Amino acid sequence: MFTALSSRAKSTVSTSKVAERKYHHGDLRAALLAEGLRLIEEADADALSLREVARAAGVSATAVYRHFPDKRALMVALAQEGVRRLGEAQDAAATGNGATAFSAIGRAYVRFALANPGLFRLTFTYPGLEIGDPGNDRAASLLHDHALELAHGDERLARIVALRAWALVHGLALLILDGRVPRDDALIDATIAAAALAQDAACP
Repeated sequence: MFTALSSRAKSTVSTSKVAERKYHHGDLRAALLAEGLRLIEEADADALSLREVARAAGVSATAVYRHFPDKRALMVALAQEGVRRLGEAQDAAATGNGATAFSAIGRAYVRFALANPGLFRLTFTYPGLEIGDPGNDRAASLLHDHALELAHGDERLARIVALRAWALVHGLALLILDGRVPRDDALIDATIAAAALAQDAACP
């Protein structure tokens, strides 16, 4: 009996080591982030634990701690990934100029939120994460640049334009996620286009 138990224990340790070796040369951190991103879309991020992420990745909890010493470190990394992915989505959508481009990045913002509700909420609610700086946030940079274009180079007016636009798309995204507004692509597009045109007309 003791021999069988010992064999099973050795087998478990061996399996864990094989799983950990699979993520070599920095792969483990990416794998942990991927599992974390998947898990926060399935359940509340507040309930996520490092052990749960470790199990999902097929590694020991000790392996996770080498990359993320505590839950906060993992949450910040996931939120930073959210900022990066949002910027990429808006960058890919940013075609044209003026109100057309402004509408495009706005639509991309809302669609990103709807496609990644858990990540979206985490990105904008987790304490300690600085977002909205055009210097290190691609989404903020795009918003600033297009707002500056609509404001004809007036920095003060551009900040107002950018804030109004951000408030609109962020509020719209949350209203839809919370079930207050129907998830209707035509309605989203029309709302953002109308706001962009109104903003364009309001700028001297």
